[in-house]
Amino acid sequence: MIDFYCEGVEMPPINQTDIRHWVEQVAQSHGRRTGQINYIFVNDERILEVNLEFLQHDYYTDIITFDYDEADIISGDLYISLDTVRTNAALVGATYEQELHRVIIHGILHLCGINDKGPGEREIMEKNENQALALLRPTNR
Repeated sequence: MIDFYCEGVEMPPINQTDIRHWVEQVAQSHGRRTGQINYIFVNDERILEVNLEFLQHDYYTDIITFDYDEADIISGDLYISLDTVRTNAALVGATYEQELHRVIIHGILHLCGINDKGPGEREIMEKNENQALALLRPTNR
């Protein structure tokens, strides 16, 4: 089950049903099935609190993914800062919606085992993000 929650922000303008189908499709393309996935949309203050409390990182970020996978079933809590998504969209010349979709799927790709911190991993993540974004039905872009 894929659920969407908000803490201190309004629900972003996404089609939850379409996002659920898309996430399932991307997971399947990586040989995985979806279990319980919780998207928690927050502001910068909350993402900083989560980052400090659980990861001891004192900085803002667009997404924090807590991985509860079991075998080939992906599950997790994905905290997304809508403030940082908006800021990053402006920095990279994307729309808010485009950047939000990228971050939504970025967390799923982490749950599928794709990393982005080591040498060469960022390029692999970006390639997978682009492939996943291409699967998103045009009616949702």
